[in-house]
Amino acid sequence: MSGSNPSLWLLVAAVAATQFTAVFAQSLTEASATIPPTQLSAPRPQPTSEQLADALMMHQRYQAAIEAYKKAPSDSPSVWNKMGIAYQLMFNLDDAARCYQASLKIDPRNATVLNNLGTVFDSLKEYGAAERMYRRALQVDPNSALVEKNLGTSLLAQHKYKKGWEVYKAALALDPNIFKHNSGVTVDHPGSIQERGAMNYYLAKGCVRAGMNSEAIDYLRMAVNEGFTNSKKIAADGEFAALRGIPAFQQLLGSESTP
Repeated sequence: MSGSNPSLWLLVAAVAATQFTAVFAQSLTEASATIPPTQLSAPRPQPTSEQLADALMMHQRYQAAIEAYKKAPSDSPSVWNKMGIAYQLMFNLDDAARCYQASLKIDPRNATVLNNLGTVFDSLKEYGAAERMYRRALQVDPNSALVEKNLGTSLLAQHKYKKGWEVYKAALALDPNIFKHNSGVTVDHPGSIQERGAMNYYLAKGCVRAGMNSEAIDYLRMAVNEGFTNSKKIAADGEFAALRGIPAFQQLLGSESTP
């Protein structure tokens, strides 16, 4: 696989780091809750290699976490998946893909891992492979708004705007708040200015449907600045009718009055 521009991975890194913090904090809390009261004063057992790696991930010590995961049982699909995300957070896409593929050899129907591998292929601009991963993930978990969102983003990056927007609408139907939160590894914006403009335009549509009017206007502003659209086209697009009474939207269109 070819390399990737690290700047495209800022959002992926932030999302994955948030995911790990939430998941591992919950895991550590649940582990503490399982200790009987009579054993609280007794010496606690040593953490496993996976538990140690999880704690290192929470502190963003990714390389140290990888070394700890390597000492964990190699037949665990979860360990391979976590190691893949650690590599992904270090922008090492080749090793991330290798770990995800190792996880899938053990558990081929893991929608989370299929999604994660799809994001790697997207970042490498291997869109056909990425789309196959997302569609496989949806076969396993057809109600995953996150996978639908990632698939839609991938299609938009390929200039398949109509298909991408249809998939975005499917994601919103599953979770109206999918644009408000990040619950897993997601696809970052594509590299070229024109592609980013298209992405921002359709993200604005998604935000309007989710009731995120302020965010929608921000995305529209970026789409205009990137040359994908203009105020006349935005004013004519019925999808943005809900924004017409907002001063910031009127200002974006270059008028103080509602179009």
